[in-house]
Amino acid sequence: MLAAIAGGAGGELGRQAWVALSELVRRPSSRRAEALASGEAELVALREAPGEPALAQALSGVLVARAAVDPEFSAALDAWRRQCQALFEGSVTNTISGGTQYGPVVQGRDFSGITFNSPPAPPRRES
Repeated sequence: MLAAIAGGAGGELGRQAWVALSELVRRPSSRRAEALASGEAELVALREAPGEPALAQALSGVLVARAAVDPEFSAALDAWRRQCQALFEGSVTNTISGGTQYGPVVQGRDFSGITFNSPPAPPRRES
């Protein structure tokens, strides 16, 4: 999830999730967590190379370590994670293959009421 959000997944919601994570990482640590890495260096590295799974894993490790010794950080991280799950629940993968499309193609999720200035379908004739 970290790599996906760093890479721009989720559009505006993903951007907001990244900003919220950045604020969480930058908030002061408790006394017990002061000796641990804050995660800021890992956050910056992942933002610069979101396609590198090792960087996402490194940030994840730092977040888990901080959460283990700082109950307030743990609660905030858990709340952030729950909010981010909505970005990935019911995700859609769009694929077009097998020919040429001669009309509009819409890819996405949760569409309704889409028209492309076509005439309405003729009324059904009952037999």
